[in-house]
Amino acid sequence: MLVIYESMGGNTKRAAELIGGASTFLGAETTVCSVTSVDLHALAEADLVFVGSWTDGLFLFGQRPGRVGRFKKLPWLDGKHVSVFCTYALKAGGTVGGLSKVLSRKGAVVVGGQAIKRTELDAEHIGQFVADQFEAFVQQAATTAA
Repeated sequence: MLVIYESMGGNTKRAAELIGGASTFLGAETTVCSVTSVDLHALAEADLVFVGSWTDGLFLFGQRPGRVGRFKKLPWLDGKHVSVFCTYALKAGGTVGGLSKVLSRKGAVVVGGQAIKRTELDAEHIGQFVADQFEAFVQQAATTAA
């Protein structure tokens, strides 16, 4: 398992760390890293990759992944199963969808995603998200294998 994040104020880094902790709790060997220092070995070995960004844009409209250019510089993801997440204050808008598009264009298979309000950065909310994404990954992998 690999968790890649882009953080500006620390919320997305915190979410990434909580996702990593929940993944480890569920039995997955997990690496957490910034989008600017991706562990390429962990990326190559990962069955599921969580990728997250903070929400950039105006408070009520125009939301998008923060520093999206950094995600565009990721290596080719060639069929990697990816779950996308974002953190936000008031409204996530199209952040999850926008990041999903960027990663799909890099060859990722997006199995799901979640917008996480910064007031819900806790083990309860994050743990459920991770459990749901593990289940979505297993279902997607079974469909792909069939």
